[in-house]
Amino acid sequence: QVQLVESGGGLGQAGGSLRLSCEASGRTFSSYAMGWFRQAPGKEREFVAAISRSGGITYYTDSVKGRFTISRDNAKNTVYLQMNSLKPEDTAVYYCAAGRVVSKLSYDYHYWGQGTQVTVSS
Repeated sequence: QVQLVESGGGLGQAGGSLRLSCEASGRTFSSYAMGWFRQAPGKEREFVAAISRSGGITYYTDSVKGRFTISRDNAKNTVYLQMNSLKPEDTAVYYCAAGRVVSKLSYDYHYWGQGTQVTVSS
């Protein structure tokens, strides 16, 4: 089993920045593609970003392109989501997930973190 733990969430200001981290247990982190999803109250879970096993392929949802950057450090078993130019609509619980292949679909991810709250004020 793989356990994922997110950190770095909290309160941000519109136009500001936050960086989320997700650390995975075990030695096989590099075997997994990683994704970030978010869910706002009363809304469906939404894909945010994904990165392939070696970091060579990245995907982003349109609403965060140019503002968010996903990256990974396999030596640290950690994936990051750098969030710049924050907007109030970025407010949500953010989840990291691990899967066999890089994907925009939650169905393709087998392991999920507990989530971390991001709140962006104006």
